[in-house]
Amino acid sequence: MELKDKTILITGSTDGVGRVVAQRLGAAGARVLVHGRDATRGKAVVTEIEAAGGKAELLVADLSSLAEVRRLAEAVRARTNRLDVLINNAGIGTAGQGAKRQVSADGYELRFAVNYLAGFLLTSELLPLLKASAPARIVNVASAGQQAIDFSDVMLTRSYGGVRAYCQSKLAQILFTIDLAEQLKGTGVTVNALHPASYMNTTMVRQAGVTPWSSVETGADAILNLATSPALDGKSGLYFDGLRESRADAQAYDARARQQLRALSLDLIGPASPTSKEQHS
Repeated sequence: MELKDKTILITGSTDGVGRVVAQRLGAAGARVLVHGRDATRGKAVVTEIEAAGGKAELLVADLSSLAEVRRLAEAVRARTNRLDVLINNAGIGTAGQGAKRQVSADGYELRFAVNYLAGFLLTSELLPLLKASAPARIVNVASAGQQAIDFSDVMLTRSYGGVRAYCQSKLAQILFTIDLAEQLKGTGVTVNALHPASYMNTTMVRQAGVTPWSSVETGADAILNLATSPALDGKSGLYFDGLRESRADAQAYDARARQQLRALSLDLIGPASPTSKEQHS
């Protein structure tokens, strides 16, 4: 993909692999919309990209709040009339309070809310812009750590574990990817998911007490492959392990499970924002 003058949003791009992806896209000529929770770190990334001759802008939002996800989408629409690539990269791991069940600002299990539901809502809000910019791409940064969703206890109120919460949220991203690919057929917008690399040298991995054995550069290569490679033109609904197309957990290929997740997600996010409704109509 020719990146000059392309506009690309990367959530969670003030640290780790997202930061490397943002820097590389900026260096390649893209206009990068940097997202993070911390304005100071975000400004540092923007400064780095601009110092290297690239274009970047910072958008601050806490994805544990659906209201802030909507504000992020509104900020994107206010800044640009096109969006060529959306990379849903932001996420939280199992460290810190991971052993104890936490909830989001909206009362949902935190890892499900941040790792999956925020991306579901942000993508839904920005779909009109992506369609108007077609050909466009959506990349969902998931994980090889996957666990089937128990639809009788999605919020894990009966049986909670930090690893289970993380793995369920990551599989939810892949179910969403395959489901959305079906809905987007014929629009010129593609959506794919990936496990970028195992135990990259990120803050998330180190906080979990794991010794990293992959680099963020390796993970960035895999994300950029889905975001920009001409070989992926028109290809959608796929799951990659690094640079290789792979197979996710069996539940990802269960049409009934995908339908259940879609219905649940739409219920959890509530009505679409007026602006998004107008653009969808």
